[in-house]
Amino acid sequence: MIEISAGPNLFDIGGFVVAWHGIFSLIGVVVAVYLVARWAPLRGIDPDLIYSMALWAVLGGFVGARAVHVIDNWDFYGSNPAQIIAIWEGGIGVWGGILGGFAGAMIYLFVMRVPRPQWGILMDITAPALLFSQTIGRLGDFANGEHCAKAADHFLSMTWTHAESLAQRCANGHSSSVNSVGAEPVILYEIVWNTLVLSVLWFMRGRLKPNGMIWALYISLYAIGRFAISFAREDKIWALGMQEAHYIALVVLAIGVPLLVYKARFTQRVELEPAEAAPPSLRGTRARRRRQKRN
Repeated sequence: MIEISAGPNLFDIGGFVVAWHGIFSLIGVVVAVYLVARWAPLRGIDPDLIYSMALWAVLGGFVGARAVHVIDNWDFYGSNPAQIIAIWEGGIGVWGGILGGFAGAMIYLFVMRVPRPQWGILMDITAPALLFSQTIGRLGDFANGEHCAKAADHFLSMTWTHAESLAQRCANGHSSSVNSVGAEPVILYEIVWNTLVLSVLWFMRGRLKPNGMIWALYISLYAIGRFAISFAREDKIWALGMQEAHYIALVVLAIGVPLLVYKARFTQRVELEPAEAAPPSLRGTRARRRRQKRN
């Protein structure tokens, strides 16, 4: 069994709390934006578009992630509405972050009248970056101890011993030190699955057409893994023995799989060199690109 003694917070000064979960989530977002902006010129897209779109995507992801968590725990938040905005105390849903971020980005592209052919390209280059971001964010969950899981007694099972760990709130006690039995390492399972999906996406880039199919593959594969892993979690049961995450995964699969079946096709991969793929106006730093535009 693996014992995690770290507390959920890096420091707490006069009520100002900086949590490990928030730190890793922030790092994950920054890495995702950086990667997408770095890859955008290789597909003929101005990186400045990425930075503007990212604001909408992050806002949408933030609202969506919190909304999914609040809905799943409405028994508590319905009686304590003031806690709905207490995001610093933990409580987000990854599905909400993914789908809310996607919605925010799509709204921005529509409002700013970005050409439709670029939408699929942006989705494809964002997919692997999101997997990086999700995996980095999950690292904060190790310290947070937020995800309650079913009992397990193998060499990878985990238990959280810190008194302030959110695992101490788990009703079954398997995730906390109150029980000698550990819990399934659902966080580790998701990190491993994310890494496998990322490997598939990286292999398929440039091979799967039309644009947007890498995103469809990403969301479908992630849904399969999340559906399976959720059976090891101890979240609220909605119906038929399944949790909120199960039903979101089923809806995503009902959209993503038919889309892949009817639209996706394989092509010979063509590697683009940076100098060939990016026009001069999209190369260099942001300041240099702006000077080039003015001239």
